[in-house]
Amino acid sequence: MEGESNSIQVDGMQFSYDFQSPIFFDFSLKISPGSRCLLVGANGSGKTTLLRILAGKHMVGGRDVVKVLNFSAFHDTHLVCDGDLAYLGESWSKNVGSAGEIPLQGDFSAEHMIFGVEGVDPVRREKLIELLDIDLQWRMHKVSDGQRRRVQICMGLLHPYKVLLLDEVTVDLDVVARMDLLDFFKEECEQRGATIVYATHIFDGLESWATDLVYIQDGVLKRSEKLPELPELKSSPNLLSVVENWLRSETTIEKKKPVIAPPKVQKSSPFGSSPFQSSRHMAYFR
Repeated sequence: MEGESNSIQVDGMQFSYDFQSPIFFDFSLKISPGSRCLLVGANGSGKTTLLRILAGKHMVGGRDVVKVLNFSAFHDTHLVCDGDLAYLGESWSKNVGSAGEIPLQGDFSAEHMIFGVEGVDPVRREKLIELLDIDLQWRMHKVSDGQRRRVQICMGLLHPYKVLLLDEVTVDLDVVARMDLLDFFKEECEQRGATIVYATHIFDGLESWATDLVYIQDGVLKRSEKLPELPELKSSPNLLSVVENWLRSETTIEKKKPVIAPPKVQKSSPFGSSPFQSSRHMAYFR
């Protein structure tokens, strides 16, 4: 079946929020199994929206427009229910079955949250607790943002996913925790064939970690290629410099765009010639 060799496949996607201009128009993307794909772009470029669409949180077009593991990201809910598709975003909450969104800031312990997830391999759970240096006695309403984030990440990784979508989840972690977590993700991809899409603005150490890079600009796919084959990286000191140049070029282009003045609205008397206009204003003055 077409698309069977891709973990993620998007074909001609169009998407917009209610009564707004389209964010994506005829957008297509393919990501192969085992990839560690960086998703880069300026703020507002559509990164979070794309991840949420891939996570099945927005319906777009027909069943075959957005496919994860050869299933419809939105319609085939077993992807999330079975744990094959996992999404970790910026919110301090965790979706737990029929209970819905469970906040991670209440007066309860980290142990209560982590051990409350059912159907977990205890060996994997202990590995994650140790990896993220979590104290099970932490009270979630008293810990720092970084500690709370560690618990959120731990809960999101307890089940062995096949596709993992990450939206800036390492922003609150210190350097050691972040690098240890990236090493774990690399191991997951190499040993289990998992696919990871990671949106971030922190590029330290990612040159040797990522296998692929996707760059979007205002909902348009500008680049999608293997990271070692990226021409700009061969002449730049690091990935940060490459992405910085792209984003600065974006800013320069935006500044050069002509400013289009809004259409002029013809002014008229409150009791103008139009019957609709007259009746409306008459009603107002009553």
